[in-house]
Amino acid sequence: MAKLTPMMKQYHDLKNKYQDSILFFRLGDFYEMFGQDAKKAAKILDIALTARNKGGGEKIPMAGVPYHSAASYIEKLIKNGIKVAICEQLEDPSASSGIVKRDVIRVVTPGTVIENEILAENENNYLAAAFKYGNYYGFSYTDISTGEFYLTEFPASETDKLKDEINRISPREILLDQKIAQTKLIKELQNIYNFTLNILENKKYDRLYQGILDHFQLKSLEGFGCEEMKAAVYAAGQVLAYLGDTQKRTINQITLLKAYHLEDYMVLDSASRRNLELTATIRDNQRSGSLLSIIDQTVTSMGGREIKKWINQPLIQKKAIEQRHTALEEIIDNYQVLDKLRAELNEIYDLERIMSKITYQSANARDLVALKNSLAKLPAVENLMQNLKSDLIIEMQTKFDLLEDMHDLIEKAIKSEPPTTITEGGIIASDYNSSLDQLRDLVSSGKDWITKLQKEEREKTGINTLKVGFNKVFGYYLEVTNSHTDKVPERYERKQTLSNSERYIIPKLKEKEAEVLGAEEKINDLEHKLFIEIREKIAQEVERINQTAAVIAQLDVLLAFSYLAIENNYTKPEVNNGPAIKIKNGRHPVVEKMFTEQFVPNDCYLDQTEQRFVIITGPNMSGKSTYMRQVALIVLMAQVGSYVPAEEALIGLTDRIFTRVGASDDLTTGQSTFMVEMNEVANIVNNSTEKSLIILDEVGRGTSTYDGVSIAWSVSEYLNNPERIGARTLFATHYHELTRLEDEYPGIKNYNVLVEEDKNGVHFLHRIIEGRADDSYGIEVARLAGLPEEIIISAQKILNRLEKNNQMPVRKLEKTVTDSQHQQLPLFNKENNPVLKKLDEQDILEMTPMDAMNFLYSLKKDLKKEEK
Repeated sequence: MAKLTPMMKQYHDLKNKYQDSILFFRLGDFYEMFGQDAKKAAKILDIALTARNKGGGEKIPMAGVPYHSAASYIEKLIKNGIKVAICEQLEDPSASSGIVKRDVIRVVTPGTVIENEILAENENNYLAAAFKYGNYYGFSYTDISTGEFYLTEFPASETDKLKDEINRISPREILLDQKIAQTKLIKELQNIYNFTLNILENKKYDRLYQGILDHFQLKSLEGFGCEEMKAAVYAAGQVLAYLGDTQKRTINQITLLKAYHLEDYMVLDSASRRNLELTATIRDNQRSGSLLSIIDQTVTSMGGREIKKWINQPLIQKKAIEQRHTALEEIIDNYQVLDKLRAELNEIYDLERIMSKITYQSANARDLVALKNSLAKLPAVENLMQNLKSDLIIEMQTKFDLLEDMHDLIEKAIKSEPPTTITEGGIIASDYNSSLDQLRDLVSSGKDWITKLQKEEREKTGINTLKVGFNKVFGYYLEVTNSHTDKVPERYERKQTLSNSERYIIPKLKEKEAEVLGAEEKINDLEHKLFIEIREKIAQEVERINQTAAVIAQLDVLLAFSYLAIENNYTKPEVNNGPAIKIKNGRHPVVEKMFTEQFVPNDCYLDQTEQRFVIITGPNMSGKSTYMRQVALIVLMAQVGSYVPAEEALIGLTDRIFTRVGASDDLTTGQSTFMVEMNEVANIVNNSTEKSLIILDEVGRGTSTYDGVSIAWSVSEYLNNPERIGARTLFATHYHELTRLEDEYPGIKNYNVLVEEDKNGVHFLHRIIEGRADDSYGIEVARLAGLPEEIIISAQKILNRLEKNNQMPVRKLEKTVTDSQHQQLPLFNKENNPVLKKLDEQDILEMTPMDAMNFLYSLKKDLKKEEK
């Protein structure tokens, strides 16, 4: 191998330390990449791939990007899950001899981005960690662009909670130990959420614990309420250690560690979040069309991030929920205050991310001006808040620091319209520093002298067009056009010849040039030094500023909810610890905004005794799914602290919302539609309580009719049984056989969607009424969907033949069973039924999932024999 040049040796020495990253190697005005890094980056970034001599005549692939626009290139690499190690020149090339000293100053990873150009304005960018310690999983996450840092823990046996937390925060990057990283769960989640995975070695607990204490300068974690949460502390320690390794500095913007407990919030599993479309739609995973897109009326970036957190973590404590409702009620009653507060907040920049840049020493003077302009709005905000007396607002006011000293510092020190660079002057305001003012006076008088010199030389030489000019190569010079060169005196020294003129210098001009340029250089150096000092002073107040930012975020969400309620005619819900959910004229918050026709509101009543399990029948397209989702969303919105789209709403506190809506093959795990469905049902029956709300939109549709009806019937019995669960449930189904459950068990009620038939066809009225549906109208819906008439006619003939021969209980079960008979379906008739005999002989609860599937398969074969 040829001997490397000194620079390439320096590159390889650094690259060997960062094998898992693309190394951005600073060369002048470019970040250069070499070898495999260059090949990979050139392809992703669509930039030219060239070559450079690495020594001995050999060439190495090379690609580069301008350092001043590097953020856009880093963004592309980060989105491809690639880390970028930033290698900078640590000394001035002009002042150094030999190879310029270089080192990596930071490794940018998907979870450690702070650049505003890369970050989404209203989205957090989380780095998470999950580690097993003892019998618990520790889970911790941070957003270094805002300074948030959280930790929690839960039993290691409850892996679904890890899945739910990852789903809730959607981290860009996750730190795991080898054992967890290899689990099937993590592989599934990575396919779904596309996060970057980092496998870290297990470190000693004491070392990680001490790292947290050192960061926050504490003697224990009791003040953060997590001293005894060892698994959680272990995960948080791994996060801080990773940040230290990648960011090469203390992350000063992280000033607080918040412990939380999963039982303090309504539990929403990943299926429920997806099915309710809380923050993204099921179809295309877009924000538009989600609940968040409708209720997010915030006007600040901080509020935009906060409202998403509230939606994802509904409260379950009555007092906390009522505090939010009371605050909304007061704000709504003071519309002028609401309007003025929103106008003031609209002028406030993203304080959290500005402070992140300041503490990270990457903020420029314009960032400081944006901070100053934001702080200038705080007195008006405080004055307006004083008109509100609710407990929550008063509590927020006690934490609201006006930060007048920070505002005054920036106002006094920084010009109102500074440049983006911090090394070329033009930043510091007049009268801030006397030495700087003297240097500026020297430069100003020097320039006046030069102007005077031009006038004097014109008079002495008689050359009226003579002028004094300046460029960075030759400095100051006297320029004379060719038509007057005969008048140039001998004391002029020719410096440069141009096509139409000559340039000259004289001794006293060069003397003054040295004086002026020396002063300008000193000005730039002094301004840069002063700016760094000012920025450091502000960085020391990050905790105060972030506390005020948190208040602004919360206030913004409360104002957004109030504005939403006024604009959309939402009502204040009553929340209590009782069993009932009672909604009058409820509406779906998203569908009503997108529905071109008048939205049809509906009532809902659920309790834990007389009407806890509601079976809803009716055709497709009639509104069953919309109705059930709207009930779930109204409950969720009430416990988030929002008003709700209804005329009246009484909400008995709900610990969990479960939804099982539709299904599709999960190709990432090799699971069929039916298996996905059964997994979701299993999650519901194993984790719901009597205080849960369950939404079932079809169960058992992924298998044969008999199998499906059997499972749906059994699940319904189980969920309705107060000795098992007794949860409040809405169950939409096309299995009309299930309507018989109302006659068999207390607590089960039948409802259906009102349909009107006339000579023009079927009309769906979208009104939910008590009773059973008379028909499924499947063929009519197929006609509305546009199937060819030939298919429709054929389907009707087949349906008539099946009903006549009674070969399949397709629909209209009520017509085959008289009220006097109340007989069960043949499937559930125990007399001489070999299938039921097999069921009696098996202990279903002791079966493994695979045993259960095999058993169902054997039953299915038995049923087919009976049909023959």
